[in-house]
Amino acid sequence: MSAAPLGVAEEPPEADRLGDYPHPRHTETLYGQDEAEARFLAAFNSHRLPHAWLITGPRGIGKATLAWRIARFLIAQPLEQDDGLFGEPEAPQTLAVDPAHPVARRIAAGSEGNLMLLRRKWIEKPAPARFKTVIDVESTRDLKRFFAYSAAEKARRVVLIDSVDEMNASAANAVLKVLEEPPLNTVLLLISHAPASLLPTIRSRCSVLPCAPLSEAALTAALREAGAEPPEDTTHRAALSALSEGSVATALQLIDDEGLALYANLVTLFRDLPRLDRPATLAMAAKCGGREAQDRFRLTVRLIDTFLARTARSGALGPPPPGTPPAPEAAPGEAALLARLAPDTTRARAWAELAATLGARARAGAAVNLDAPALITDICLKISEAAADMRL
Repeated sequence: MSAAPLGVAEEPPEADRLGDYPHPRHTETLYGQDEAEARFLAAFNSHRLPHAWLITGPRGIGKATLAWRIARFLIAQPLEQDDGLFGEPEAPQTLAVDPAHPVARRIAAGSEGNLMLLRRKWIEKPAPARFKTVIDVESTRDLKRFFAYSAAEKARRVVLIDSVDEMNASAANAVLKVLEEPPLNTVLLLISHAPASLLPTIRSRCSVLPCAPLSEAALTAALREAGAEPPEDTTHRAALSALSEGSVATALQLIDDEGLALYANLVTLFRDLPRLDRPATLAMAAKCGGREAQDRFRLTVRLIDTFLARTARSGALGPPPPGTPPAPEAAPGEAALLARLAPDTTRARAWAELAATLGARARAGAAVNLDAPALITDICLKISEAAADMRL
């Protein structure tokens, strides 16, 4: 990112934006969520629009893009429409708003007075500058100031929280009070990656709008929309779709950090489990050492967790029914390896339990700045020991 010109303040980082890719408020096209969009439009056109929506699904599948799309639509739609010469106006068939519309322009510029965004704040002091770890109750006080002003141009007001999972207990209770007594002509859009972790009282006061992981075709289109270039090779595109599990955010990280090649290396490393190639393990772990390799370390831990989760899922689901095409591999030889490691539900359960244990171990080690290569090596050895215990 280039420095701001002299005399011009540089925009602070945004907690709800992935790297240098466009923020969801700038994304005009929504891919793979036609069902969710149709469900919201049906509620809007029924004239019984719920005052709060819980937009759910895995990370990076377009929930925020959908939320911003809904926000633009709601604010741009007049609260009351008089019947014209030909009767009642036609019901909207899409959430799309012309980018030249004043509301769309104001939202893109971050100056729409009828929209309130709650997210983790960027704080400069005390140094070092950083994001707050949670959405705290101080942030929710902005809601009171927002509701204290009358809506401009007699329009709807929208509160967008990205994500509600990041609220601490005090903030959650403050939002709950708004959900219990919502201001007139206000809609709340709550984005959640893990709705089961929310207060039951919050969930019960929202209409749930589930979003699904993207298909390979939708994922490829969304990546191009974001300015990324998916693999040209069809096998690699299928692998990217499988490994990202339909998440644009995950796919972008895999593309940027050569995640497909790293995962293929992991599959090769674990190919002969319980035997483990020690030199290859140490060489992979060594690449995770040092401050400049922190992203590599985090990605390696994440992909090991993904490998264990895919192993457990393979054993739990079993082979596909006759005549059904097999699930796409995320790396050459992966399908045969997973079938050998998890031939039944008993071993699938064991791999799932190991994934949970090693995930907690990795998080604890990272929190205390444990030597990254040593932590990666230890995790791989634990996987080898688990395979030996299962007599594979």
